[in-house]
Amino acid sequence: METVSAHQSVKEQYNILKKDKITNMFDRFDAQGKRCSFCEQGISCQLCSNGPCRIKPGAERGACGIDADAMAMRNMLFLNTMGTSTYTFHANEVARTLKATALGKTPFQIRDESKLRSLAGKFGIKTDKSTNDIAVEVADAISAGINSDSDKELSNVLIFAPKPRIELWRKLGILPGGPLHEIMDSVSSSQTNVDGDYVSLAKKALRLGISCIYGAQVPLELGQDILFGTPAPHRMDVDIGVIDPSYVNVAVNGHEPFIGAALIKAAHEAKNQENARKAGARGLHIIGSIETGQELIQRFQVDDVFVGMIGNWLSIEPALATGGIDVLAMDMNCSPPAMGEYQDKYNTTLVSVSKLVNVPGMKDQLIYKPEDAAAQAQKLIDMAIGNFRKRKGKAANPSNRKQNAVIGFSAEACLGALGGTLDPLLDVIKKGTLKGVVALVSCTTLRDSGQDINTLKMARELIKRDILVISAGCGNAALQVGGLTTLEAKQEAGPGLKAVCELLKIPPVLSFGTCTDTGRIALLVTAVADALGVDPSALPVAVTAPEYMEQKATIDAIFALAFGLYTHVAPMPPVGGAPRLVKLLTQDLEGITGGKIAVQTDMVEAADGIEAHIMKKRSALGLPA
Repeated sequence: METVSAHQSVKEQYNILKKDKITNMFDRFDAQGKRCSFCEQGISCQLCSNGPCRIKPGAERGACGIDADAMAMRNMLFLNTMGTSTYTFHANEVARTLKATALGKTPFQIRDESKLRSLAGKFGIKTDKSTNDIAVEVADAISAGINSDSDKELSNVLIFAPKPRIELWRKLGILPGGPLHEIMDSVSSSQTNVDGDYVSLAKKALRLGISCIYGAQVPLELGQDILFGTPAPHRMDVDIGVIDPSYVNVAVNGHEPFIGAALIKAAHEAKNQENARKAGARGLHIIGSIETGQELIQRFQVDDVFVGMIGNWLSIEPALATGGIDVLAMDMNCSPPAMGEYQDKYNTTLVSVSKLVNVPGMKDQLIYKPEDAAAQAQKLIDMAIGNFRKRKGKAANPSNRKQNAVIGFSAEACLGALGGTLDPLLDVIKKGTLKGVVALVSCTTLRDSGQDINTLKMARELIKRDILVISAGCGNAALQVGGLTTLEAKQEAGPGLKAVCELLKIPPVLSFGTCTDTGRIALLVTAVADALGVDPSALPVAVTAPEYMEQKATIDAIFALAFGLYTHVAPMPPVGGAPRLVKLLTQDLEGITGGKIAVQTDMVEAADGIEAHIMKKRSALGLPA
């Protein structure tokens, strides 16, 4: 590839992979060559033995009779079930861990008791009892919401969603039940000869998106806040340079914080640090990678044990090429399947800590169970020390690239920065000092450019136009490593945003968390809408996913449409061959839910569209341009 990455650290490590002739994402992407045009447009299907079918002139329907619009929407709905399933798996793990912790069976403890009691009150749980008893009931309530029947309105939606949205969703027939049952309905509808109507399939996707956010994402993040603390702003180190090969290094990779939190606690024990030194290392470090890393860095301070985060998923293979990671502990998401051969070449050990994850050739699997977390963390540390003994003295390829970041801007932290009230934010928006706010919730992909190039372009375009950016997902790591979550980055902001940054001592990009924080962002938008007395669709806000990649991203985008938000995505989703569906998503839906998809691969033009939308919403609210 002409351009591998926006990050010098990744480019340097890629050169090592290239020299060593080791498989890597960048070369594998190039090797695929030109993609199938039917697949790109969403008009191919291989669900049944009559296929594969393709929509083309002279064959306007598949063998079963399905047309292009329904085929593309059915394909998209099926992708969305995967994303929702993964989020729901995570939420279920949170419920299990919270309950086991309340029963004294894990190394964790309740860190945010006030949030526990607040959430219990929302669930209708009496709070005149012990903290642990409340936690058990809250965990059971999360599980009950996950399993709620799709014929009944999900109580979490009624608790957390804006009232105007609830009324609209009920009117449209898209007020959902729990995510497990909505997944079941959606998968069943995606089978051959079941639902062949693109509008019906689109409505099921909207139901699924709403259920995913309120049935899985919101409770899982609130549950993790209860267990590990609610994020608050603090400094953190990011990029591949956090890996020091002279230490025993355990990197936690995936989307769940449980094993990572247990490792951080265990690594602070004197015996483990002493054992690392006896093996010839300077000590023992715990390192975050991708969304597991995000979950940890938002809640834990950097110190001499927990040293920061590597980056997003396209940085995993380059990071292993340093030869300094002793154990890569992989939980439920984002572990590239070709890493097995990295173990011998770069003296590392791959271990799955989830029943979902298996990488060919990996050395071990320790399936996470809340009750076993302490013992599993200890075993991982022992394995890492054993690995260090083998690699000690062997060649390594350390990176000196390290970037500081200010992270931890949860909704509560944002309110804290504003003095405990939304009024300062509302005032600067009303005056036009800030034009609006954009949530950048994205993956990272090589489809249109190198790693994170478009994400950084988009963020820079927005902040220079006096638009505040809230970032989550793999795109959050892009902006952290790219230097836009520092206080100094205010110099790249427009005069209005720069003044706000100086007043509140915040970066122009607020690092909010992971892709699961889409739900938490929805709660923040709801609070702003409620404070102004309007529906979220009336606000000068938008969503951008400049490098969406996988199935979790697609369900997040579907929710944003249901929520009534202008949603920019790139690259082009696989629906281009379905003209009526494209019209529904990019035009007609705005008159139904208030949301619309805007597809644009040029980031300047995409930012133009976002800014125009924000200015239109300002005008409708009677705010100055």
